[in-house]
Amino acid sequence: MKIIENINESTRLLKRFPTQVEPELPSHVQSRLGSIFGESISATDAVLQIIDAVQANGDAAIRDFTLRIDGIELGDLEVPKEQLASSVNNISADLLNALSIASSRISIFHEACMPNDWFDPETGFGITNKPIERVGLYVPGGTATYPSTVLMAAIPARIAGVKEIVLCTPNPTDVVLAAASKAGVNRVFKIGGAQAIAAMAFGTECIPRVDKICGPGNIFVAIAKRHVFGSVAIDGLYGPTETLIIADDSVDPKVVASDLLAQAEHDDLASPILITLTKDTAEKVNTEIALQVEKLERRAIIANALENQGGIHVVSDISSAIQLANSYAPEHLSLLVREPQIYISSVHNAGGIFVGENSPEVLGDYVIGPSHVMPTGATARFSSNLGIQTYLKQIPIMNLPSSVTKQIADSAVKLAQVEGLSAHAASALMRQKNSKQ
Repeated sequence: MKIIENINESTRLLKRFPTQVEPELPSHVQSRLGSIFGESISATDAVLQIIDAVQANGDAAIRDFTLRIDGIELGDLEVPKEQLASSVNNISADLLNALSIASSRISIFHEACMPNDWFDPETGFGITNKPIERVGLYVPGGTATYPSTVLMAAIPARIAGVKEIVLCTPNPTDVVLAAASKAGVNRVFKIGGAQAIAAMAFGTECIPRVDKICGPGNIFVAIAKRHVFGSVAIDGLYGPTETLIIADDSVDPKVVASDLLAQAEHDDLASPILITLTKDTAEKVNTEIALQVEKLERRAIIANALENQGGIHVVSDISSAIQLANSYAPEHLSLLVREPQIYISSVHNAGGIFVGENSPEVLGDYVIGPSHVMPTGATARFSSNLGIQTYLKQIPIMNLPSSVTKQIADSAVKLAQVEGLSAHAASALMRQKNSKQ
């Protein structure tokens, strides 16, 4: 990876803000869109055509686009409930045990995150937390399988008390179905892409309309989520994965290189970034990357990610490193430094903080507990990872004692009058005069 030793250049490269500008598609994807839609078309225009067709023609449009895009002719869209229930019998005991361990830790974490309702009778206000009634989860599939994402998205929904959890994922494997079964998913549909998002947003003959859509996906899924927002809630818009590691010379360069490579293998567009304190450490990590990458199956993907989005930034101290990290607002922030705990309070923008060598991001992908669905593209500046709060609504309760009504009504009258809302003022004044003792 390229090494940057100029703090001004590092600041320029790592300072970013969220943007929804459509990225330029690779030539082979552009060509594929042309063959599917019969004309040169942008990703957004393709998604809008799919959304309109699903709204107009429901299940028929889903089958049509699945055949045109994926070459798959769908029969029943829904996985039979019997198949979902029996899926745990179709995977190995070791894999089932791994799902169980992950499920247990994810459940323990999110149970601890459940907020409490409260009410203060003296002030007359409080909060009640209510689950969203029906949520739709999207989990990528087709050429890959992500049972971990099923667990990470569905378990907090179940713990929050969501009544119905609907999952859309293309070509679900036995292990994905087993994860769905263990996580308490109610219905699974064998569809993906923008058509799945449209189906959950508006409903079809087979697929129920949901109240919120959650989960990661490719650029077409993200565009679809953005365009259905308002008709349905969404959890966020997720892009390619990104990891920023802050490391000093106390950490073995082999470990740092391994963590960077683990993230780089996700995607050609993944962002593996290191901030360190000496050029010597930077060069040692680069040497280790070159050695380790040769043994990895996805080295072509890794090479693209390292070359195009990767970088090693050399700074003078940890404080400068943290400042750059906050400016970048990464999905994953790893603190591989001496006494990492003392720096946690200085981190303001990150999807998740991984503290020390014993807490690598790779374990967070599967079994630590917090959801690995985290904000990307600098949206960690204003959003959190998927969790209990994603599936709850907070409803304020206002139940004033008469003494408080009398005490505050006059202030409401004055504010209403200055706003020119005389009916508001009259209503407040009436309460002030008529409040029961």
